[in-house]
Amino acid sequence: MPSPGPTATPGGPGPTGSMPLSAHEPDAATLARSAEQAAGELLAPPAPVRLADVVPAPQQVEPDPAGDWLLPPDAVIVASADPAALTVAAHLAELLRPATGYPLPVTDTTRPAAGGIALVLNDDDSLGAEGYRLAVTRAGVTITAATATGLFHGVQTLRQLLPPAIESPAPVTERWMLPGGTITDAPRFSYRGAMLDVARHFFDVEDVLRVVDHLARYKLNHLHLHLTDDQGWRIAVDSWPRLTTVGGATEVGGGPGGHYTKADYRRIVSYAAARHVTVIPEIDLPGHTNAALVAYPELAPDKVAPPPYTGTEVGFSYVDPADERTYDFIADVLGEIAALTPGPWLHIGGDEAFKVKGAVYTGFVERTQRIVADTGKTVVGWHQLAPAAHVDGRVLQWWGTNGEDPATLEAVRRGARLILSPGNHAYLDMKYDPDTPLGQDWAGLIDVRRAYDWDPGSHVTGVPDAAVLGVEAPLWTESVTSLAEIEFMLLPRLPAIAELGWSPRATHDWAAFRDRLAGHGPRWAAAGIAFHPAPDVPWPAAPPLPAPRAATESTPRRR
Repeated sequence: MPSPGPTATPGGPGPTGSMPLSAHEPDAATLARSAEQAAGELLAPPAPVRLADVVPAPQQVEPDPAGDWLLPPDAVIVASADPAALTVAAHLAELLRPATGYPLPVTDTTRPAAGGIALVLNDDDSLGAEGYRLAVTRAGVTITAATATGLFHGVQTLRQLLPPAIESPAPVTERWMLPGGTITDAPRFSYRGAMLDVARHFFDVEDVLRVVDHLARYKLNHLHLHLTDDQGWRIAVDSWPRLTTVGGATEVGGGPGGHYTKADYRRIVSYAAARHVTVIPEIDLPGHTNAALVAYPELAPDKVAPPPYTGTEVGFSYVDPADERTYDFIADVLGEIAALTPGPWLHIGGDEAFKVKGAVYTGFVERTQRIVADTGKTVVGWHQLAPAAHVDGRVLQWWGTNGEDPATLEAVRRGARLILSPGNHAYLDMKYDPDTPLGQDWAGLIDVRRAYDWDPGSHVTGVPDAAVLGVEAPLWTESVTSLAEIEFMLLPRLPAIAELGWSPRATHDWAAFRDRLAGHGPRWAAAGIAFHPAPDVPWPAAPPLPAPRAATESTPRRR
């Protein structure tokens, strides 16, 4: 149970968001500052952002137009005397300092100066492990939650309630007014994520960290890294070193490739954890393995090294399912990756292994699932794993385009849970429209409305809402070569998927969503984030950033 926060201490921040005053009479300077603050609030126009403008849509919103609060230059951020809460408070300060230029000191004292922001851990678990309550009054702001994760999500909401200029990396002149009222919020699904393919094109650690920031902004809590494929092996494995020195030296189009050292991977995992994002590594098996076979021909069915592959076709490579050396390899690789990964899941791929069929395929999957269990992790795989025997906790990631899927339904009946990533709604490598300079179209064109207008809880016929763990938006990178291109494909569709995963089904409304989403264009522009100016969103007058250049490689594929 979290340690008692300031609410448990006499004089601590109260449930309305008011900050405690000193037990002594205020001095003249304090009274003068208070008078100046009050006068400024009386003269200020209403907050430019409405309390209900948040993305994803909160569970409950109760506006109080009389409760607008102006962030003062001498504001203090006070947190419960708990290391995790103080870490969230420090993150909030880091978000607000660049644009405001305010010092925003962080403290765990129960008697801060009046008119600040309080992050309070309490023992009310009614909102679950990720929920929070945010109250804005004329006296200050209070975020309460049962966990630091809940506080962190509340901080992301507070960030959205400030004017868009809060995203500026340099100080700007602005009245930092927040709309008054209370937000009570918690997620619909426990799993909300995105996938980044770093195998087709390799992306540096800093690019991956930027993607983590985009996920955290919209309360997504899982980053799935597709680390291995035909074109490149991207994670160091000490017991099989040529996987990176040889297998990692290529990428689509013939570029230099690259890989993450174990230190690099730990940095990504640590950075994500500080933002309450869990990393899920994927080692794709038994197909999508050409890079591994180039490095270690002994794993190939014919024991001959294939040439490096820099194209975009699928389904031609596979490790030898009849050789014990293959399972030694799998055990070594998954064991080392599991030791680096504090999260509970290992993703083993399993898709498009067209040359490993029937009982040979299911036998391979069942043995690999047992290897995952031996590492202490829970197996995740693409829904092609469905015919294999069930193991405790197994999760299937469904990427189909037709909700009629008897094999997946049967796997669910045997105990599997689903992550929903329908290719024709959630695949962020699909083009927005025929003229999009990047991406594929094999699953159709996915504009923002198509990304938004579906229900994860009822999408696969016969699968009950309770069997759906959550949603994930994959970004495959055959045609994506830079951070700007990643952002262009993620935004503005990523917030749509985030809302499906977080918000109650009752809040689902395309017209309302697009209006709320439109207000994020100026935020992305202020932060220097590239995005697609989708014509179905009523962006404000300020023009968004231009689209990135077209990629040179854009070969369609089936996944």
